[in-house]
Amino acid sequence: MPLKTNPENAKKNMALHRPEWIKVRLHNLTDYQFVKRTVSGNKLNTVCESAHCPNIGECWSRGTATFMILGNTCTRSCQFCNIRTGKPTVYDKEEPERVAKAIKEMNLRHAVITQVARDDLRDGGAGLMAETIRRIKKYNPKTSVEVLISDLKGSQENLMTVLDGEPDILNHNLETVKRLQYALRVQATYERSMRILKWAKEKRFITKSGIMVGVGEMMDEIMELFKDLRNIECDIITIGQYLPPTKYHYPIERYYHPEEFRELKRIALEMGFSHVESGPLVRSSYHAEEHLIRP
Repeated sequence: MPLKTNPENAKKNMALHRPEWIKVRLHNLTDYQFVKRTVSGNKLNTVCESAHCPNIGECWSRGTATFMILGNTCTRSCQFCNIRTGKPTVYDKEEPERVAKAIKEMNLRHAVITQVARDDLRDGGAGLMAETIRRIKKYNPKTSVEVLISDLKGSQENLMTVLDGEPDILNHNLETVKRLQYALRVQATYERSMRILKWAKEKRFITKSGIMVGVGEMMDEIMELFKDLRNIECDIITIGQYLPPTKYHYPIERYYHPEEFRELKRIALEMGFSHVESGPLVRSSYHAEEHLIRP
């Protein structure tokens, strides 16, 4: 039985009481509805909706969203994720234009574009990602662009295709410590993800990665991950609490206290990361517009 529907996970996930600091607050509904209409009107997907992000209310009420291209069906079955797994049927060559149009309508200063994994495509979707970056910059020349990519099957050629679009930030998430990679990211590896980030840094791009905590990792394993990222000069890291999208997803082991997140941020900054976003509800694109140093 797949872990995403495993009743044993449900028992573990229901056993822990969600603390007060995890609860999501209500925000400005007017701006939220504007973002929702813009996304819907341009027939776009967002990771905010597909992944059931806890910050959707805050981010959309601030007029920001993370656009997800290449459809809403992923070829991978990561056990922490709520995005649908299956055989994708969508490859919309007009999607980059609509994304650029939506960003212009929203007057975004910083745009975040992510993707589902498309292992069914030879380039892993790299070509469409690069074209999306180009269209955004064409219609929104003052907008910086951050891309959150899959590991593109570990292909340096596919990564170079994305980088040819000249994103301002290249983001690829490790998600968890080395020991727990296979349990949570069945079709990915720690080493392959590190290579993607290393290659991007060698081309002098700003690099970024993110992890979840609360899935059974140990503190020394987090420190090892921090060191490995700094050894390849990764610039930015995000650290957030793992929250199972449903009770059947990968089981949560514990909730970190806000003070623990502050301590992880302190350590990461001391280790040389230029920006660290660390907190219970932090996700990859949380406050992303603050991660880019502007002239």
